[in-house]
Amino acid sequence: MKKIRVAIVGYGNIGKYALQALEAAPDMELVGVVRRNGDANRPAELAPYPVVKHIGELNDVDVAILATPTRSVEQYALECLALGINTVDSFDIHSKIVDLRRSLDAAAKQHGTVAIISAGWDPGSDSIVRSLMQSLAPKGISYTNFGPGMSMGHTVAVKAIEGVQDALSMTIPVGTGIHRRMVYIELKEGYKLDEVAAAIKADPYFVNDETHVIQVPCVDDLKDMGHGVNLTRKGVSGTTQNQLFEFNMRINNPALTSQVLVNVARATMRQQPGAYTMIEIPVIDMLHGDREELIAHLV
Repeated sequence: MKKIRVAIVGYGNIGKYALQALEAAPDMELVGVVRRNGDANRPAELAPYPVVKHIGELNDVDVAILATPTRSVEQYALECLALGINTVDSFDIHSKIVDLRRSLDAAAKQHGTVAIISAGWDPGSDSIVRSLMQSLAPKGISYTNFGPGMSMGHTVAVKAIEGVQDALSMTIPVGTGIHRRMVYIELKEGYKLDEVAAAIKADPYFVNDETHVIQVPCVDDLKDMGHGVNLTRKGVSGTTQNQLFEFNMRINNPALTSQVLVNVARATMRQQPGAYTMIEIPVIDMLHGDREELIAHLV
């Protein structure tokens, strides 16, 4: 069986866990890692693999896992799709997902490639659960309660704010889908906390939530990559009231995101050209194994 040839673009937390998930996938092989600094200061675990500055330096890549900051996803995806490489990403600005899908759908169809976007755990696997719950009770209300835990997307967004040396954004569930953001930062010398805090609160990641910015001497002393979610739907099946569904999960954030990315990298090889979210593709396409054996086991 020809293995799916995968490249990792970016090597932060998600890239490191994507490496582990790929090495555990029997139908995939890692053909290289793209890093901003290329081969300089190569981590020991990357010794067996090519490490380059641009994906064009790698040969015969089927799929690129874009382990980049959310705001860089579109740029990298368009570049890869134009090279004939499928892409997967964990873009997590919910209000911009439809726009990204439109952009990448046009590029993917033009170049005969596939992009699966917003493929983490939320958006991503939680999106599938929310869709299933809504199908079971078409009339009703759903609540998504995150945390408590570290939000990678929010943390990366804070680190990009001018004056921030290091940061940690914690998501605290208040209930009924409402969240409090606790943002812990180390300030660069010469910057004022109130000015930096105002910039953080004005960022699209934070503007709709209650946000508290706290200066600390060492952010690293606070970091824990654990996270979680509680999904609840109360609604009506047909004309029957009082249907209640609940889903709970406690996770290592980047490890689960990376596993989902590897799963959908597999699924890109089974779709027609275009861009998709996870609710648009069959779950079975994300699994390794014989299709009939999977059906016999899971159904």
